[in-house]
Amino acid sequence: MTVGTTPSSEVVLETSRLLLRPWRPAEAVVQRELWTERDPRVPPHRRIDTDGRPTVAELEDSIRTNQLWSSGLLAVERKASRDVIGYCGLVDSGRGSAGEPELAFELLRRVWRQGYATEASLAVLEWARSSGHERLWATVWDWNTASRHVLAKVGFTETERKEVDAVRGTTLFTTRRL
Repeated sequence: MTVGTTPSSEVVLETSRLLLRPWRPAEAVVQRELWTERDPRVPPHRRIDTDGRPTVAELEDSIRTNQLWSSGLLAVERKASRDVIGYCGLVDSGRGSAGEPELAFELLRRVWRQGYATEASLAVLEWARSSGHERLWATVWDWNTASRHVLAKVGFTETERKEVDAVRGTTLFTTRRL
């Protein structure tokens, strides 16, 4: 994995197949597609609402102003085809310990089962280690077996902490030392 910076000092991570870099407004269509593909058990505030929001224009604006997408959530671009397929990065959601960000990733369904989530996550873990973090955590729905598998592959272990939602399922908390 290679870590570089853009002229504006934004992080760019590179693996053999992927670039992880800041989002561009034109890629809001990819974010919108991610929103439309989400499982119905995902909370409504993270899915397209009955009014069709967020719209592509709203997502473009959020990229420009960095409102919805933390600078730690990097676009995952396939180097060979130059297409953005999702995101991976670190966020501070306020649910973990101070100084311990959360690993987050989400990829378009059409690229599942090709190892991209694992590859992107490993690059972000190395970035976190080189940035001085000692431990990360991640949350995952108990029914999301694919993401649970990725987290296990990159060294996260499930803890005793859980948040139970009778409608949506149980959120599991995982951690990993760096």
